[in-house]
Amino acid sequence: MSEKLAGRLFVVATPIGNLSDITFRAIEILKSVDFIAAEDTRTSSVLLKHYGISKPMLSFHSYSGANRANEILRRISQGESGALITDAGTPGISDPGYTLVRDAVQAGVDVVPIPGPTAFVAALSASGLRTDRFIFEGFLPLKKGRQKKLQHLSTETRTIVFYESPHRIEKTLQELLKYFGDRRCVVGRELTKIHETFYRGSFSEVLKSINLSEKRGEFVIIVEGAED
Repeated sequence: MSEKLAGRLFVVATPIGNLSDITFRAIEILKSVDFIAAEDTRTSSVLLKHYGISKPMLSFHSYSGANRANEILRRISQGESGALITDAGTPGISDPGYTLVRDAVQAGVDVVPIPGPTAFVAALSASGLRTDRFIFEGFLPLKKGRQKKLQHLSTETRTIVFYESPHRIEKTLQELLKYFGDRRCVVGRELTKIHETFYRGSFSEVLKSINLSEKRGEFVIIVEGAED
């Protein structure tokens, strides 16, 4: 492999579902680095085993704390190479990986992105709603600031993208209907997997058609912007 490795942190995007959705470069990097920092080593080991990748792994997640970040950066500063991966998709997108990248940049470490799948981009590309101007909000606040955030976004003219979990999807769609009016939306679930489904229509139509008994996978909600 011709790519320089030593002393670098590679931010590697991994599949969001279908294991074939990984780049050749990502596989080469994961096979070549000295270690891999993963959000959940058990989840990521499935992908690595599938591609015959055997590398030392350590966990890096929202509860890791400064000691783990310092350990990773110390190893890289001593000449090792590391890859940061998340359970699915691109590290740092609604994911604690951004804190490690931030610390690496501040420490003068060379951070290299290895692009690939991201759930909201995949859903947006197939939504049929405007994609020339959009904002990504990730997960809404669970309690504090939730209503204020919804009120603020109700006048946003760009397409709005959210993430949501299965047990909160119905509540969130009902709140969006309340604050935004019965606006057009597209809801995607199980993206790139065998049960991939898109629900299209107004909030009220999607609420009627969505199969809430299926509790698997996170949702991507794409909402039409308000009229100018």
